Amino acid sequence: MDFALKKKKYYPVTADLSEYLSHYGRNYQIPVVYEELHRFSELYPLMDRDGNDTLWKTAFYDPITRDQLSRRLIEIYALLKTGDLRVGDHLKMARVDFCEFGNSRPFRVRIVNQYNDNYDHFYVKIADASRIYGLELEHLLSPNRINYLVNGDTLIEEHIAGVPGDTYISDHFSRPETNPVRIAKEFVKFNERCFIRLLGDMRSYNYVVDITPDFEDAQYRVRAIDFDQQCYEGNREMYLPQFFPENRPVVDLCTEKLNYETMKQYQDEERTLIERRIRISSRRLSDFWTVFTGAEIAPEEHILRLRDGLNQYHETTAFTSCETMGALARMNVDVSLAKTDAV
Repeated sequence: MDFALKKKKYYPVTADLSEYLSHYGRNYQIPVVYEELHRFSELYPLMDRDGNDTLWKTAFYDPITRDQLSRRLIEIYALLKTGDLRVGDHLKMARVDFCEFGNSRPFRVRIVNQYNDNYDHFYVKIADASRIYGLELEHLLSPNRINYLVNGDTLIEEHIAGVPGDTYISDHFSRPETNPVRIAKEFVKFNERCFIRLLGDMRSYNYVVDITPDFEDAQYRVRAIDFDQQCYEGNREMYLPQFFPENRPVVDLCTEKLNYETMKQYQDEERTLIERRIRISSRRLSDFWTVFTGAEIAPEEHILRLRDGLNQYHETTAFTSCETMGALARMNVDVSLAKTDAV
């Protein structure tokens, strides 16, 4: 099946979404720097340790522009991390990278603590509403907390640490210390999370594997890092990571290590955890659905196709009355969780 994606349009942050973001501490008067970051004089390809092209390019600025940007970017980093624009002289902007490959055309900023040379990253992107809805759903329904800020057309995202999925598949699957059963379990749960909330395009380079050493073995968590395709595509298989060719080694591993009953158990576990998170965040999630179900974040033909696909997948007509992608997402959560309740 062809999973080629057309360049999606940006959907602006509406007044309703902006009000929601302000109420829940996401909307800040941060310096607006996205357009300013395009004032680079040159771009150089950024290579990894093995000399491979990372598809990022390091931006170079003239000294005056770099100094202006540095002050503002350090302030943004401090606000993202501490909620305060005041910073000491120990922070330094070390590098700015630019990626034309992604939908959001992001800038990645490296900040260094000069006392100990420890560095951290954050991202500056165009504030696309569909991406913001994806970030907020990840924060509310997944086991992961998401730190981001919005101001006008600028979106600031915290770096999500982990081994990129494509790197993990190619380099870690065959390592003797890797526990293949635990990896398979986490991919099943990740696949379920993505489909329930309709997060699309989870190819191997759009998620990371977070590895946590345990007292006897390592624990793993698969985390999405790209939220551009939240409720956008009309093909329902776009929301199931198992169907992407890049993830085929993962699917083969799951088939080899897990039987049907075990996979179903892990799916039920994930739905149960999502149901608990919904109860804990019921008021905030109610406010979120109010804004999201009225939002325009995809072409009408995508909505109609996905509506038919979800009705067919779930063997129901529950989606027939849904007229927006947000309404489809809310109904998909309800219908998916009802399967666990029926067990």
